[in-house]
Amino acid sequence: MGRVLPLLALRAFTETARHKSLKRAAEAMGVTAGAVSQQLRLLEERIGKSLFSRTRYGVELTDEGALAYPGLQLAFDQIELSINQLEKKSDDQSVTISTVPSFAASWLVPRLGGFKAIHPEIELRVEASSAIIDLHRDHVDVAIRHGLGSYPDCKAVHLMTPELVAVVSPALLASGPEIRTVEDCLGYPLLQDSDRADWQLWFQALGIPADERMLRGPSFDDDYLLIKAAISGQGIALIRDIYAKEEIDGGRLVVAIDQPWPTEFAYYIVTSQHRVNRPEVNRFIEWVKAEADSVAH
Repeated sequence: MGRVLPLLALRAFTETARHKSLKRAAEAMGVTAGAVSQQLRLLEERIGKSLFSRTRYGVELTDEGALAYPGLQLAFDQIELSINQLEKKSDDQSVTISTVPSFAASWLVPRLGGFKAIHPEIELRVEASSAIIDLHRDHVDVAIRHGLGSYPDCKAVHLMTPELVAVVSPALLASGPEIRTVEDCLGYPLLQDSDRADWQLWFQALGIPADERMLRGPSFDDDYLLIKAAISGQGIALIRDIYAKEEIDGGRLVVAIDQPWPTEFAYYIVTSQHRVNRPEVNRFIEWVKAEADSVAH
């Protein structure tokens, strides 16, 4: 272990054995025949054995050379294959994006056609998952995350700050008690987030005293499921406005009461420092930021 391998000399040996000619080996390596001959001489001096014998037709392997050649040929072929794969990978203009399923389905994916029209050469891969990822080790290039913007050793760009709105199906609202005040929402089943926190915080922010009914109702661990439950008439859902917009525009949901609540949490585009300089990553970040800004205005 720790021996310095004479890689240039071994390459000269392999190419000479492959082509059975010093001249052709030199052409394959991009050097002179004299340089190949010198490397072969250094290798033979190091191992103390002759590797080639000269003939009128070129060179032939000795018994010792013939024994070493197959393994070295395979090794250099594998090296070349690996280099080709690395070069192909570096030319592969792709961006892998990770975000939660609700954001992917309701906001990001419907807009990706616009990015493809501008940058047809860049392939996008969307991974919709709530799993925590490590941008320093995982294969993800860009993460779109909902939080406070603190992501150590990463670059975080503010994307948007959604508000929570109370939405309900038109049929349920028509058949239930009229909602004139915030407190009137307590007359309906409340569809809860997984922590059962949003409704309680919303009422608190609007000055409504604590009530046990604020914590009742089925809970869901994803906003997309909350929307589906609200559409089916199971109760009132407190949803981020960007998720509810399409359903409201389509008449499947209505705003129960116009009291949006801005939270401290926002969506951020997060990238690791070693990916931030990739041109295709920057093009995607610029595009998605422009999309968010156009919606905001």
